[in-house]
Amino acid sequence: MLARDRLLAVVVAVAWGLNFPATALALDHFPPFLLAALRFTLLAVPTVLFVPRPRIPFGRLLLVGFGLGVLQFAFLYLSMASGMPSGLASLVLQASAPFTVVLAGVFLRERLTGRQVVGVTIAVCALAAIAVHRAQAAALLPVVLALCGALGWAIGNVATRRAGAPNPLHLTLWWSIVPPVPMAVLSVVVEGPSRIGEALGTVFTRAALPADLGLLYIVLVATLVGYGIWSRLMGTYPSSTVAPFSMLVPVVGVLASWAAFGEVPDAVEVVAGAVVVGAVLWASRPARRAGSASSGLPPAVSSSAGGVPAPSPGAGGVRAPSLGAGGVPGAGGVPVPSPTLSPDAVDAPR
Repeated sequence: MLARDRLLAVVVAVAWGLNFPATALALDHFPPFLLAALRFTLLAVPTVLFVPRPRIPFGRLLLVGFGLGVLQFAFLYLSMASGMPSGLASLVLQASAPFTVVLAGVFLRERLTGRQVVGVTIAVCALAAIAVHRAQAAALLPVVLALCGALGWAIGNVATRRAGAPNPLHLTLWWSIVPPVPMAVLSVVVEGPSRIGEALGTVFTRAALPADLGLLYIVLVATLVGYGIWSRLMGTYPSSTVAPFSMLVPVVGVLASWAAFGEVPDAVEVVAGAVVVGAVLWASRPARRAGSASSGLPPAVSSSAGGVPAPSPGAGGVRAPSLGAGGVPGAGGVPVPSPTLSPDAVDAPR
């Protein structure tokens, strides 16, 4: 993974980590399903009017939106509204990383390198240590709901990789058209018209200002910026290379929740968080090869080791790499047939 893209992945982790206290502020005023419906409606309306639809099958667009939008945020917001502290929510949701690795191996036939196996294992163990240490902070139901949200995120990650959109930012914006209707229906059925009316009727009051600012952060930074970068990375590199960076999110989330709400981390959380950061960064480092240091160029990633070759700059900026035996779409979103398996033979989970 190029150093520039590793830095962008860290930027996404920071944006998503700050998203948890912002969500907690928004949930103080908006019920969870209504908040999700508003979040994606604010993105969907200008997207439909001004952004070209990505040139991918509509069914794949629906699958990305269902995983990343409906499943992830319905369960996450419901978990936080049920009492899950924002810092702990940011931790539990990172179960999406190992979920993504497993789903990518099953449906995209991606294989892990030895470095990735060790790095992800260390990071997961560190996250587990934090989870065990903080288990008393939340009841079982909110934790289970957050884990369901993590599975939805993993499904969306793999669907994004399989979609192979030529413009990942357009994909990020267009999958936002999927959640508003199902979220609005859930809000009406579960939360009721009176609760919806009360939240919307007082949205411009002084008391609702922190929630309004939280909602704006969620829409503009966490969704537009965060998922825009994330989708590009998922379309360029194997899911198993990008997904571990999501485990940096709880480090930011715990610290931000500490600053915002006084959720003070102790020594165990600080040490385990440092281990997560180190393990993820180490796992993402490319293996050095002879001659790469003298040339100053990033070493290529062997597809036989489970990776996708690093994209080469061409006339259009980024050129799609060739495929390994799995027939996975490359960075440019153009599927290259395999002698033994066509791209359409491998699909994301339904």
